Order: sequence, then C-alpha cells, then structure tokens
Amino acid sequence: MIDTKHIGHVFAPFEVTVEAGRLRFFAKATGQRDPVYSDVQAARAAGFPDLPVPPTFFMCLESEAPNPGLMRDLLEIDYRYVLHGEQHFTYHRMAFAGDVLRFQQRVADIYAKKGGALEFAVRETTVHNQRGELVAELRGVTVVRHPQAA
Repeated sequence: MIDTKHIGHVFAPFEVTVEAGRLRFFAKATGQRDPVYSDVQAARAAGFPDLPVPPTFFMCLESEAPNPGLMRDLLEIDYRYVLHGEQHFTYHRMAFAGDVLRFQQRVADIYAKKGGALEFAVRETTVHNQRGELVAELRGVTVVRHPQAA
C-alpha cells in the first residue's frame, strides 16, 4: 500500500525551454494542419509572438523533468502494476516557442478503492512562464493495481 504520508510532498521545480523544432514535430505527428503551429510567419500573422504551444503538449514538456519517474520512486510504486488513470489540463494563458516554463509538482492525493485492490496517486503541477505568470495547471492520476487485495 502506498503510504499516505507523502500527500502534500513538493518536488524540486525544473525548467524547460520550449523549442520551436519540437512544436513543429508535434504538429506534424498529431496531424495539425493549422500553419500557426508550424510556421512562425503564420503564427505572427495570427497575432502570436512565436509558435504557440498546443494544449496537450504540456504533458510532453513535463516529461522532461530530470527524473520523470520521481513520484513513482518516492511512493515506491511497482511499475508492473501501473496504469495511466487520467490527465487533466487547466489553461490560464498561452505559451510560445522560446518561453522558459517552470514546472512545480506535488503529490496532491493518495487514496484506494475496491478494498485496496486499486490505489490512486494524484500529481498536480503548476506551470509558470519566465515572467512568473501562471500558464497552466496539470493533474495526472496514476493507478496501481493490487490483484491480491481484491
């Protein structure tokens, strides 16, 4: 069982510079046809300072943490029983190529269902830009199966 003493644990923040090349590749990989996501001139013509960060791309940027598995390591979660439970985004302002985003993660909750057969670890992340402005809030839920507990 995951120890609930970790609820509220705050991890060291990390920064990621948004690279235009990665945004272009993401747009291509996801079939994005709007040129504002791949052509700087089109983005500027649309009133943006540079290529905008697509909504779900924050998950890709968050995975650039020095140790993307830090929460699972802290909670001693066995990878063999992990499921991706949920990913949720709340957007406050746009981010663009060249921005330096600061990610701050914390363990928001740990709880069990089905008599302990399923445990849920909730990670919340705030994302601020280089001006200290809140850009987005991310919420991810990791589900841990314990078949023997059912």
